[in-house]
Amino acid sequence: MKYNKAQLIDALGSFTHDPLGFTYFSFPWGEKGTPLENFDGPDEWQVETFKKIGEELRKGKSLAKAIQIAVASGHGIGKSAFSSILILFAIATHENTRGVVTANTDTQLKSKTWAELNKWYNLFIGKELFTYTATALFSADKQYEKTWRIDAIPWSESNPEAFAGLHNQGNRILIIFDEASAISDKIWEVTEGALTDKETEIIWCVFGNPTRNSGRFRECFRKHRAYWTTYQIDSRTVKISNKAKLQEWVDIHGEDSDFVKVRVRGIFPSASDTQFISASIVDEAQKRVYKVGQFDNLPTIIGVDPAWTGGDTLEIVMRQGYSMKCLATIEKNDDDMRMANLIAQFEDEYKADAVFIDQGYGTGIYSIGKSMGRKWRLVAFGGASPNNMYLNMRAYMWGEMKEWLKEGGAIPNEQGLYDDLVGPEAIIDKNGRIQLESKKDMKERGLPSPNKGDALALTFAFRVTKKINGNHRRVANTEYKPFG
Repeated sequence: MKYNKAQLIDALGSFTHDPLGFTYFSFPWGEKGTPLENFDGPDEWQVETFKKIGEELRKGKSLAKAIQIAVASGHGIGKSAFSSILILFAIATHENTRGVVTANTDTQLKSKTWAELNKWYNLFIGKELFTYTATALFSADKQYEKTWRIDAIPWSESNPEAFAGLHNQGNRILIIFDEASAISDKIWEVTEGALTDKETEIIWCVFGNPTRNSGRFRECFRKHRAYWTTYQIDSRTVKISNKAKLQEWVDIHGEDSDFVKVRVRGIFPSASDTQFISASIVDEAQKRVYKVGQFDNLPTIIGVDPAWTGGDTLEIVMRQGYSMKCLATIEKNDDDMRMANLIAQFEDEYKADAVFIDQGYGTGIYSIGKSMGRKWRLVAFGGASPNNMYLNMRAYMWGEMKEWLKEGGAIPNEQGLYDDLVGPEAIIDKNGRIQLESKKDMKERGLPSPNKGDALALTFAFRVTKKINGNHRRVANTEYKPFG
């Protein structure tokens, strides 16, 4: 059927809250001579997801929060095609829609995500109503081209305004993150500022291979799962995927390998390629429970990671044998006297055998403790490692902590500590030593500084013996291997 412009606008408008109906209406499914001649419609997972978005949109003003969809998948399931159809649906069925599309890299955004949109735009029944460019899709009516548009914008931590300023009160907002695992947490945070407009249809969809076991994309399926509708798509269940290649990967690497989990099954790995401590190790540590007093014969060690900058916090933890406890979290401050008194209080309360403090911001606290007669010890994270397989002292301490977690360490079920432990990545340097990712580098990829993790790691800085009547004595076992 041929439509004139007015009929076309009315027809598209009838699908305002029906993305699946829009999909079948707007593209030449099964028509000979078109790229869709061998397809009778979208794939099963796409149908299900379009249905979910439609159900939420039909709630109308009772839709009090954004529609948030997270899709983790293997390769070749048609994520870019789904995103393209969704972009065209959003802009074509609601006047003055505004939106932003971004991806993990500028290259991915331009050459894959936005290039795929061009293919579907050229198949779209209503293409005459909109103008496609290399960076935007907008109304062909000059009067509305600035207010009725969706832009492809590379993300940048240093310039997040495009995401922070995305408001469209009373209309519709679309946000799409492609390959979302690698998009900075900071961009996620500023994007949430666009979710506050009242009586506004807001659709936020994030897609990606589940390559990392930390970060905001991972937390859509864990800590924040109550706020997201999540899908994990096995590539083998999708019509368009290369089944032979997928089976080859399974045969080579194994069904339960991290390679197959990420690239085929669409589930998060036990450890990302460069992740130092895997989620599976930390998960097991959270499940362990020991009896109170079980390690009383072993040294008690307090670790202190001070902080004066940014959003960092001062963290104090205590470890004895395979057990540990977070003692205090304090916002950044320069009151060294107060901090020293607090540490001294914990030292006395837990009869600690040693207190180790990060030298970075801890020299003032240490000096006050020394004047109080406390025998605390400063630890230089960048100092020499006692084990030449590690680049420096910080990498060494994290290595010791990792072994402790694997061998039997128990940690509380606390999200902040969990995130800290699984967050840092590591590489092997040119000399074959393990180099742990710096706090600065973690912040640059949008993750918070792992202050609790560093505080716990500090408890492994040096060997400690148990005090008897205020004096140290040697114990048969090392302090983190109580069972020999």
